[in-house]
Amino acid sequence: MNTGLRITTFAAALAATFGAAYGVGQGVGPVVADSPPKHEDEHTRPAPGTSEGGGHGGHDTPPVGGLGISEGGYTLDLRTPRVTAGEQADLRFTVRDADGRAVTAYQREHDKELHLIVASRDLVTYRHLHPTRAADGTWSTPVDLPRAGGYRVFADFTPAGKDAENLTLGADLAASGPYEARRLPPANTTARVNGYEVKLSGALRPGKAGELKLKVSRGGKPVTDLQPYLGAYGHLVALRSGDLAYLHVHPNGEPGDGTTRPGPDISFTATAPSSGSYRLFLDFKHDGKVHTAAFTVHAGQAAAGSGTPEGHADDGHGH
Repeated sequence: MNTGLRITTFAAALAATFGAAYGVGQGVGPVVADSPPKHEDEHTRPAPGTSEGGGHGGHDTPPVGGLGISEGGYTLDLRTPRVTAGEQADLRFTVRDADGRAVTAYQREHDKELHLIVASRDLVTYRHLHPTRAADGTWSTPVDLPRAGGYRVFADFTPAGKDAENLTLGADLAASGPYEARRLPPANTTARVNGYEVKLSGALRPGKAGELKLKVSRGGKPVTDLQPYLGAYGHLVALRSGDLAYLHVHPNGEPGDGTTRPGPDISFTATAPSSGSYRLFLDFKHDGKVHTAAFTVHAGQAAAGSGTPEGHADDGHGH
């Protein structure tokens, strides 16, 4: 994953219908969410007039779109489209090229060949996973999703090759079990996770670059010794509410390049592909553990002073 802004959006939004219970074989829709969870350590419909597209660039307006299982001649083949909520399962998938062959060669970016994100449709549950690859190109990782409903799986990778570009492909995942629809968490500028407090300031603006700053503190004191995680002091993923359009951005500067320091502030530059509500997930590492703070923001509004004082990602099994 490249330093600075890295944005991928996906084409096509999928809708689904649920009854009182969500069962194997039913459609994919919003995932259930409880009241704000106490333990958290985790990692949207296209606007009218938008067009399909994807890619990464500087701070120009990113291509807008929805969700795509294929892009640039590559397809995400999710071998495990359904799991049971509350039970650990082995999530398996393959990335295939234009000829249908499993891809077995990747460029390593931020210490990994591939980064896997799993997010619920209500944007409460979030997982940032790092699966292992078998010689035949099949990827696998254990996953335990807490609630029934619809999830989206994002595979973020760059195939091997001189001119290869970074891609993020998406596929739908269903978790069976009793289902209850929930709303997007309310807007917030402060997230509390595992004894840490993270404050968000700045603006996420549609079609225009904006700076987002996140400050980490614990016990009322700034944390000044954040540790690198996957080659950076922080990783930020943004998902648009509705279609889960995906943005992945990295800090303005990397460890050791002289432009960043190990906290408490982590700065990002990001451009929203459209107006709307977004869920931000910040991964940071301290005292040898990775934590995830979550925020709900509205593109076009300054983050400072724009919401409730709480925000979290669901559960502590994202890493």
